[in-house]
Amino acid sequence: MTSPIPMQHFSKAQSTFKLPLIANENAFLGDLVSSENIDAQSPLTAGFYRLEKGTPLVYTYTYHEMKIIVEGSFDISDGAGNKVHALPGDVFYFPKGSKVTFETESYGLGFFVGGRKEGGA
Repeated sequence: MTSPIPMQHFSKAQSTFKLPLIANENAFLGDLVSSENIDAQSPLTAGFYRLEKGTPLVYTYTYHEMKIIVEGSFDISDGAGNKVHALPGDVFYFPKGSKVTFETESYGLGFFVGGRKEGGA
């Protein structure tokens, strides 16, 4: 018999988790938690992505990701010609291989879950 696996809780993560700068002068991303230590074959990693006004971020996904906008807004477009003004509560699925551009007039904050290892963005 195996021991139960405990849940993890990250109190107030939306407002307290510090996101490192990952690109340009205005794109921040932080992996909050990953399942890779429990399931190395099919890891899921979740965290926050923040973009501030400035240089658009163009990103090509090498894994599948889902993102919910939690604060602010983004203008999101893809290589297929789709464009969305994303607001809190909007949910996106970015399939592996999609090329996506993120822009904002002020700032946007999204929570993501991706099929990748921690630090694999």
